[in-house]
Amino acid sequence: MAIQSVNPFNNETLKTFQELEDGRISELVARAQNAYLLWRKTDLPHREELLHRVAQEMRSRRDELARLATLEMGKLFKESMGELSLSAKIIEYYADNGRKFLAPQKLPVAYGEAEVHFEPIGPLLGVMPWNFPYYQVVRFAAPNLMAGNVVLVKHSSNVPQVAVAIEELFRASGAMEGLYTNLMIRSSKVERVIDDPKIVGVSLTGSVEAGREVAAKAGARLKKVVLELGGSDPFIVLGDANISKAVAFGVWSRMLNSGQQCTAAKRFIVAEAVADKFLAAISVALTSLVAGDPMDPKTTLAPLSSEEQASKLMGQIDKAVSTGAKVLVGGKRLPRPGAFVEPTILTNIGPDSPAYREEFFGPVILYFPVKDEEEAIRLANDTPFGLGCAIMTEDSTRARRVASQIESGMVFVNHPTLSSPELPFGGVKESGYGRELSAMGITEFVNKKLVRLTSVNDPF
Repeated sequence: MAIQSVNPFNNETLKTFQELEDGRISELVARAQNAYLLWRKTDLPHREELLHRVAQEMRSRRDELARLATLEMGKLFKESMGELSLSAKIIEYYADNGRKFLAPQKLPVAYGEAEVHFEPIGPLLGVMPWNFPYYQVVRFAAPNLMAGNVVLVKHSSNVPQVAVAIEELFRASGAMEGLYTNLMIRSSKVERVIDDPKIVGVSLTGSVEAGREVAAKAGARLKKVVLELGGSDPFIVLGDANISKAVAFGVWSRMLNSGQQCTAAKRFIVAEAVADKFLAAISVALTSLVAGDPMDPKTTLAPLSSEEQASKLMGQIDKAVSTGAKVLVGGKRLPRPGAFVEPTILTNIGPDSPAYREEFFGPVILYFPVKDEEEAIRLANDTPFGLGCAIMTEDSTRARRVASQIESGMVFVNHPTLSSPELPFGGVKESGYGRELSAMGITEFVNKKLVRLTSVNDPF
C-alpha cells in the first residue's frame, strides 16, 4: 500500500512510498538486534562521537531538512528551522552529559558497597507523530542510543520524506546499519512489530486512543512503555498579571505550529478583573495573523497538517457551538485552497459540552473567565489531561501556591510551556506516563541493575 507525502498548503501530492512487506519488517528487526549486540559493547566516548556527528550533519543540512517539514506538514519555515536547531541541541545534550547520567550511582549501606548500574536492554520501537517530525524523533532516539540501545522508528505516514531524511542523517554520520531504522509502515502494522520478541520497549507520542492501544499490546507482552499523549493545557491569567506579556505569550503558545502541539495553551482561564482587557487584546492579535504560504517569511498563519485535520477541527467547533458555545472570533475555514482554519475563540463552554473535555489540536482558544484564584485552580484541574500549565502572575509566592495545586506534569510561571533538553517532559492522567529529556529521559529504557559488594568478613 502506498504512503503519500502531501503538501497541506495546496494539497499537492509530493511523493509516494511503498509500505514495507511483513518479511522485510522482520529482516529489519533482526538487523537491529544484531546491531544492538555490537552497539551495547561500545564505550561511551564512541557513542558521544557518533551523536556529535549526527548533530553536526543536522546543522549543516538545516535549510534542506526544514523545507521538508514545511512541505509535508505545513508549519512556518522559520518554525521548522527552530525545530532543527532544538533537535541538534538535544542530540548534543546527551552526547555531552550521557556519561554523567549513566555513571554508576553509589547507595549508602551499613557495610560493603552498593551501586546501581544503568545498562541497555535492546531494540526499542518509537511510534512518532507528525507535528514536530524531527524533535519528537530525536528526543526518543538520542538518549536511548547514548544508553546503548538501538531504535526503530515508525514515523507518521504524512511525513515520509522527513522519516527517510532522519535515517539518512544517521547513515551519513557513520552509524552502523540497524542502529537507527526507519520503518515505512502504517499504524495497522505497529502491533506486528510490538509482537516481535526482539523488541523490548515502546515509546509513543500521539493521541490518547493510540496510547491505549499501544499500552495494551505492549503490556500483554510485558514490554516497557513510555507514553506522551494529548493535552488541554490551562493558561491561567491572574488579576495581577502583566497583560501585554500574557497576551504575547498566549498567542505564541496557542498559535505555534498552527496550534498543533500537545503543550499548547488551549484553555485560557482569566480572572474577571482583567478578563475584558485580555480578551480584547488577544482578539486583535489573532485576527491580525496573515495566512499564506508557510515558506513565505511574511506568512504568520500556516495551514493545518492536512485536510483531515482541518475537517476534524471544524467538526469540533461546530459541535461545540451546537451544544451552547459561542464564537467570539473566527470559527470558519478560510476561503482559500489548503487546510486553513481561522484562529478561533470559543466561550460559554459548559461541563456538558464535548469541548469542555476534548483536546482541540489547532488554532482554537477555549476562553473561561473566572472570579478568583480558587475557581481558576478548580477549572484547570477539571480535565482528563495533565500535561502542562502556564500561570501568569507578578506574585512569586502566589505562583508557587497555585503551581503546587495544579495536576500536571509541568508548570511554567510567566512563560509558556516549552521544551528544553535539560527539562523533564511528560504528564499525568490521560496525558501519559514516563518522562523524556533531561537525566530522566535516558534512564526510562535501561536496566537499573543493583550491584552489591561485600567481603567474606562482612556480616551475613
